[in-house]
Amino acid sequence: MQFSQPAARRPEPGAGPVAVLVVTWNSAGVLPEFLASLPGGMAGLDWRLVVADNDSADGTVELIRSLAPDATVVQTGRNAGYAAGVNAALGAAAAWEGGFRAALVCNPDVRMRQGCAKVLVDALGTGAPGGGRVGISVPLLYEEDGRTLLLSLRRESRVTRALGEAVLGNRRAGRFPRWSEMVTDPSAYERATVADWATGALMALSGECLEACGDWDESFFLYSEETEYCLRARDLGFVTRLEPAATATHLGGDSRVSPRLWTLLTLNRVRLYGRRNGAAATAAFRAAVLLRETSRAVLGRPASLAAAKALASPSALRATPGPSASSRT
Repeated sequence: MQFSQPAARRPEPGAGPVAVLVVTWNSAGVLPEFLASLPGGMAGLDWRLVVADNDSADGTVELIRSLAPDATVVQTGRNAGYAAGVNAALGAAAAWEGGFRAALVCNPDVRMRQGCAKVLVDALGTGAPGGGRVGISVPLLYEEDGRTLLLSLRRESRVTRALGEAVLGNRRAGRFPRWSEMVTDPSAYERATVADWATGALMALSGECLEACGDWDESFFLYSEETEYCLRARDLGFVTRLEPAATATHLGGDSRVSPRLWTLLTLNRVRLYGRRNGAAATAAFRAAVLLRETSRAVLGRPASLAAAKALASPSALRATPGPSASSRT
């Protein structure tokens, strides 16, 4: 069916269950394990599942209805993009009698460990050092081997940080806050740490934050939508905080190896910067990112070569290219 999003009706803090929101696109291969992990990951919480499907052709919807018959399934009827899927799921959850008190946005290739979600939800609404309230909480994420930590915390984009990454590389530059977006300090992942934003594979959103921020920005078809949302929430007084007691495994997507998806990620990064900064600063930022991708293309990275070619095009940032996927898996 074609989904028509109802008029926005946001949850009242403390009311209703936790809405577990999942966006799918041909996700049948990863869904069974995700669904099997939910009872343990959501332990201690009253929760309901909402799946927004972006026109899968692999039996994803039928699989959900078979394995999770109580789930709310929203079919967007098109390859709508990740943010649009989140908004569709939020709209469906808002229509529940009594609403919902918080939302957990999940990739279908995430596997929460026991009690992960409760730690995240319990952190919402608490005060943060330096002011503000926790509106978004995120867990420690591990790679598929279950042991390798993913560096998921990020700083807001700046020209100096883009240059640092171009010259030194993300991980080396990440040791210096001035020179990289990526937070690589191991101690930041050992304690509750506030960041400008965090990668969006799994994040809890408070009802207050959702009420203040409204919908996710659908102009970002894929990638940078979570960045934009975290920064918008921060502008409104809600911080994003890592809760290291909450842990999950992320099987990961193919953005690192697919030239098309890496190009989209890179272009959206520059587009978002341009929305928050002036034309001169954006031109400098674009040049710094182009330098980074060009330097990696010279080293034989096909994805960076594709991104560099796109960045060099005068029309590259006028519209978001629509890839063949609208899920992060």
